Amino acid sequence: MSGIAAVPGLPGGVGVSRLRVYAWPTADGLSGGSPHLHTASSEAYIVLAGRGRVQTLSAQGLATTELEPGTVAWFTPGTVHRLINDDGGLDILTVMSNAGLPEAGDAVLTFPPEILADPQSYRRHAALPASGTEEELADAARRRRDLALDGFARLCAHAETDLDGALRGLHEAATTLVAGRIPDWRAIVEAGPSAQVSAALEQLELLESGSAGNMRESRIRTAAHSAERFGMCGRLTVWSGES
Repeated sequence: MSGIAAVPGLPGGVGVSRLRVYAWPTADGLSGGSPHLHTASSEAYIVLAGRGRVQTLSAQGLATTELEPGTVAWFTPGTVHRLINDDGGLDILTVMSNAGLPEAGDAVLTFPPEILADPQSYRRHAALPASGTEEELADAARRRRDLALDGFARLCAHAETDLDGALRGLHEAATTLVAGRIPDWRAIVEAGPSAQVSAALEQLELLESGSAGNMRESRIRTAAHSAERFGMCGRLTVWSGES
């Protein structure tokens, strides 16, 4: 087996998950998940059910995008996003570029600056318990969410008067937190998205020369999904690997 057939992963090297957004209320009277950003990956939402919003903070400023069944919205690395579950039933199919990076720590939560500046403190507050009852795990996820909301509120207040400064400080802190993981991330991208692009370009050359190329090794694959778990923004089911 060679070419496209030999490259693992979903088409385009993307990651796919189902996100049932938290309906837990917050201090500002809204319900939803933990604000965060991705340092190297873009993310897309395809809304399956329910209604809500996503608050974003990016180089475009503060914005709110309405979410309803059929909405498709996406954002690039560095965009802070907070999901709000208005009717309690917001259910989203998420598509991430660079499958494997989110699980490898690509996301950074918007904790208060003093925690973002201390890698050990950040890791301690970001990690959920490896085991526990459903109630204990939910409590830990809520505490993490509320801490990220505290930092997000401060960030938004700063951005209202100094957008560039607010984002620069956050992005610099996020860069420091993930810098040591880049060699592992590079290997993930090279084995997945990059390998798929190379195989597609090779196939185009073969087709142009009159060869069927990778079509001779046509096949179907299926992906296994994880058990539902507590994610940053909601109950998360991830499809990865092959079964």
